[in-house]
Amino acid sequence: MKWGFLFDYAGSREELKKMEESMADPDFWSDIEKASKVNQKIKVLKDKLDQYDSIRSRYDDLTVLLELAYEEGDESLEPEIQSEYQKLQKDVADMKIKLMLNGRYDANNAIMSFHAGAGGTEAQDWAQMLIRMYTRWAERRGFEVDILDYLEGDEAGVKNATLMVKGDYAYGYLKAEKGVHRLVRISPFDAAGRRHTSFALVEVLPEITEDIDVEINPADLKIDTYRSSGAGGQHVNKTESAVRITHIPTGIVVQCQNERSQLQNRETAMKMLKARLLELKEREREEEISGIKGEHVDMGWGNQIRSYVFHPYSMVKDHRTGYEVGNVQAVMDGEIDDFINEYLKKMARENSKISAIE
Repeated sequence: MKWGFLFDYAGSREELKKMEESMADPDFWSDIEKASKVNQKIKVLKDKLDQYDSIRSRYDDLTVLLELAYEEGDESLEPEIQSEYQKLQKDVADMKIKLMLNGRYDANNAIMSFHAGAGGTEAQDWAQMLIRMYTRWAERRGFEVDILDYLEGDEAGVKNATLMVKGDYAYGYLKAEKGVHRLVRISPFDAAGRRHTSFALVEVLPEITEDIDVEINPADLKIDTYRSSGAGGQHVNKTESAVRITHIPTGIVVQCQNERSQLQNRETAMKMLKARLLELKEREREEEISGIKGEHVDMGWGNQIRSYVFHPYSMVKDHRTGYEVGNVQAVMDGEIDDFINEYLKKMARENSKISAIE
């Protein structure tokens, strides 16, 4: 089996060796920020190499087991061989996907914002259902989810909310989810039991943990503090720890109420502002047309990236890739990896076509 399609093993091993050698330089830690970036790159590269080594080792073991079963005519080994082969196929596919996540911010944490569309309680309930779906997905991957901002709905659900999803390549995966999501179901809020269509917008930005070429003049900021509300425990309502920052030249508003101190909330809000200003700058330059935030902003018919149909049949369909499944409940419980993977593969194919033309 040829492995070159999976990973530039020798080149990556050599790159890792050079970075580790640089840490022996007495001046390495004089620049803490630079040292932290190198450490992060080492961690990411080690993870890829470890995953590659594990797949190669298991492939070799499976080959030996298969040869043994064939030579001895031992059919009792067939279930074990089939099981290991299926697991190996899945891990190879997962690694292929991860190797596609090579954008500047793909390895970063993700900031997800949810906005209920028109339709009142029905749309607000749908926004909350999406939050639950992504939280379940994150839990499956061992990611951490923090609520940064949360505005409850009038009767149920949520009007707007912002989450921080922490984990390796969180943004790389979740950037596939930005856009309008459409729900079709019999509304539990309609006494007549009629079918309703609801929309919610999901925005995804990378957490910016490095210096970027975005200037923020303190004089351009309007900073307000207020008492937190909604999810967050007893502490949130005791002090004016929540922070809202308005960037006056652009009108961009970010806010955070999750952390226990005003200083922490301000730091998180500034990260969110940096990410939004970066997205604006990228858009103005017309670089990477949908590389940071995506194209869909209108929460209405015809703009959805995905439809979730509960009635009159059960189906979830991604309109960008055509991929669909019939088990809508499994999707709502966080089983969305296939949708993410299909989108990432589609984008990789499109990027390769563009590269070939250039």
